[in-house]
Amino acid sequence: MRAQRLYYDRPAGEWVEALPLGNGRIGAMCFGAVGADRIALNDETCWSGSPETARLLSTPLGTTGAEAVDEVRAALAAGDIEQAHELALGFQAGHSQAYMPLGDLLLDLRIGDSTPTADDATQYRRTLDLDTATATASYAVGGVEVQQDVFVSAPAGVLVLRLTASQPVTLTGRLTSQLRSRPQVVAGAVGLLLQAPANVAPPHGDATDPVRYSDGADRGMAAAIALRARSDGAVTATDTALTVSQATELTLILSTATGYDGPSVAPTRTAEECWAAADEKVHAALGREYDELVAEHTQDHQGLFRRASLDLTGPADLEELPTDVRLSQHGDDPALAALIFNYGRYLMIASSRPGGLPTNLQGIWNDILQPPWSSNYTVNINTEMNYWPAETTSLPECHEPLLDFLGHLAEAGRHTAQERYGCGGWVAHHNVDAWCWTIPVAGRPSWSNWPMAGAWLVRHLWDHYAFGGDLEFLERAWPILRGAAEFCLDWLVELPDGSLGTSPSTSPENTYLADGASASVTVSSTMDLALISDVFHRCELTAEALELSDPLVEQFAAARKRIPEPPIGGQGQLQEWAADLPEEDPHHRHMSHLIGLHPGDSITPDGTPALAAAAARTLDLRGDQATGWSLAWKINLRARLRDAAGAHRLVRAFLTPAHDTGTDYVGAGAGVYPNLFCAHPPFQIDGNFGATAGIAEMLLQSHTGELELLPAVPAEWATGRVSGLRARGGVTVDLAWSPSGVDAVLTTNRDQQRIIRYGDQRIPVTLTAGAVHRLELSSSGG
Repeated sequence: MRAQRLYYDRPAGEWVEALPLGNGRIGAMCFGAVGADRIALNDETCWSGSPETARLLSTPLGTTGAEAVDEVRAALAAGDIEQAHELALGFQAGHSQAYMPLGDLLLDLRIGDSTPTADDATQYRRTLDLDTATATASYAVGGVEVQQDVFVSAPAGVLVLRLTASQPVTLTGRLTSQLRSRPQVVAGAVGLLLQAPANVAPPHGDATDPVRYSDGADRGMAAAIALRARSDGAVTATDTALTVSQATELTLILSTATGYDGPSVAPTRTAEECWAAADEKVHAALGREYDELVAEHTQDHQGLFRRASLDLTGPADLEELPTDVRLSQHGDDPALAALIFNYGRYLMIASSRPGGLPTNLQGIWNDILQPPWSSNYTVNINTEMNYWPAETTSLPECHEPLLDFLGHLAEAGRHTAQERYGCGGWVAHHNVDAWCWTIPVAGRPSWSNWPMAGAWLVRHLWDHYAFGGDLEFLERAWPILRGAAEFCLDWLVELPDGSLGTSPSTSPENTYLADGASASVTVSSTMDLALISDVFHRCELTAEALELSDPLVEQFAAARKRIPEPPIGGQGQLQEWAADLPEEDPHHRHMSHLIGLHPGDSITPDGTPALAAAAARTLDLRGDQATGWSLAWKINLRARLRDAAGAHRLVRAFLTPAHDTGTDYVGAGAGVYPNLFCAHPPFQIDGNFGATAGIAEMLLQSHTGELELLPAVPAEWATGRVSGLRARGGVTVDLAWSPSGVDAVLTTNRDQQRIIRYGDQRIPVTLTAGAVHRLELSSSGG
């Protein structure tokens, strides 16, 4: 298909031009350079710190507990915003840890007696095939044709590089790392033994020792990289390099391992033990034929990737342009929108596999020792957005790392809820890491003092059930869901008008003006109440589905009735706070108060038209310009409003080239980098996943109970085809449309009665498990 390939006519010059590969655990960024090449390496479990580091950093800055919460509430009740702000700082402590770059595989290719450069090459071509998950670079130098193919196999647990040349060449591979390292050499193999830092502070802070190593109880984890080769040439290994001489074909096999053994377990495995584990996979793969490894990898990847795909007809003259050129010239290129949809699914398969950790702020790809925002789990939007397309685009297995991780997070968050606030249940704030940090980090209350992450994250548990219908899974998820709701019940306070609200309260990362000064701490942010109402409702639905009798559920239901609807402000907008407060930044990137519209379902154009109109007004006032992930959220929001033109405008804004490649947040910048990674800037992968989810929402929606076909498809996408979209209730939908109408094919895993909506048409259908149901609907309704 046209929309399943990234193509370039030159090597990558920067990391955000390199092409990403992954098997969920090993991440690789392929530069495809001529002569001197680089493959940047990651392992999803390689983080700084340890449980002991987390313990050492957890001492609160001030007084905590129920009495301290009451003091903040009293200050807010008295109108003393400044005092409330200062008291809120006391609940904070330390920081979460950082996701580490593992190392680099540096490749030096010699043709004859010299190492060529890009200037020496002709017929250069670099591609990422999304359907085969393979990065290829091919070129000719002085009549010698060279091709390099790289993939990362999930079944084999290794990275495989295959190089062929029309005449004998010599390739030398070296392993390097920014971590503490020492070489490991055995017969026919090389490796790198690594140690991660005990602590890495976030770069936006002012730590005097931002990257600290330790040999004590807080020692960072060990890790290792193993590399072997097979060739028709000669293979030699030294303590620094693996060299393959006079070869016309060669295969390099690489794997990684770390000492990570879960969020609450000290990583005690040595670097040598890590190397042995990695080399065992390498040695096993090296004993198999290359074609066998390719076939196994391709079958595994396509088993997930081919479940869904999108094809939109675009201008024929753009299809063969290099991807970065298409970005700069696209005007309106529907096929580019299809590519970003398919690319998001590809990235999820590459970065999130069952048994692993959730995708972090950069998926599994990072080459910076002190990465922006620690490349951690930012759970006030970004981690949640990472998984928005998992269910809707037929990748429920890729959702599992987050769902499994929530059990560990809930365990850690119970202590935080009790120690910090004197509350039951469990809590997490806006930063989380591989060690399940759940404490509000030291920083501004506008982002730190936000205890609603648990309430948002557990919605993913319900959604996984809503799409798949697995009651056994829902039963396992119930304690986690219930615990998040229990904290919310304890956190609520009765307000003077008899309603329930939250105090203190913030709206993530946003601020308002109080007497002309910036402020963030207040009472009852709209997001707080929307999340709490939603988690209570999910508990009611879960108890009903599981036929549970739980007195706490009755309390959830009673409390939900006392939570007010979101207020509408003087400009017709949905208010972000309980009072209609002046915004310090009217165009702020976060859309937290619209969470009831998406990903929630409490605001809909049909069910709550006044609130939907207020949400639309909010989007108009905020404007389109934003960071990349914010644009992605706005695509979803406009789609839920059936605003096809608005959603399309945002897709086009998302697909604009980002010219800032730095690692400092630059405010209003957005778009995508040459390799289609989302730009905040810097790179954040949540925008890629959010854009895929948003396009899925433009094509199919099921959150109201109806299956709505093409609810926000713009006129510019006059014809198209999509397969493998999923609706709640276990329905899979394929669509093919044109200006005259839509052909739909529906399959389901259970018998059910549903309403199919297309424009103003509502068609009742009876779906039978395992059967194919076809509909041909005219755009005129005839």
